[in-house]
Amino acid sequence: MAKILLAEDEEVLRMLVVDTLEDEGHEVEEARDGEEAIQFITNNNYNLILLDYMMPIYTGLDVIEKVRKELGKADAKIMMLSAKNQKTDQQKVMEAGANYFMSKPFSPKELVDRIEEILG
Repeated sequence: MAKILLAEDEEVLRMLVVDTLEDEGHEVEEARDGEEAIQFITNNNYNLILLDYMMPIYTGLDVIEKVRKELGKADAKIMMLSAKNQKTDQQKVMEAGANYFMSKPFSPKELVDRIEEILG
């Protein structure tokens, strides 16, 4: 079982992902925006952080930058979930410090398979 943070501002998608991951035995905490995500990350350690690209207050890119530079969590595993899936967008995400990128929309099975691959 992994401890996962999901930062996603769309409630329906957040509920779907949480239900899917909890059914697989993972512990999932939810943040509704980038600011809340940073608070969770500051106070907890996660096996994986799932970030939406476009969130209120801080974007996923902002969160990655703060995690890597300000919070000193250079080894945190971060996956960006985004409908912005042009090569240039993916490149920005990876350059910001994400480890993985997954395009929206995605199937629950696709997400579970990818997370299992990441976590080993």
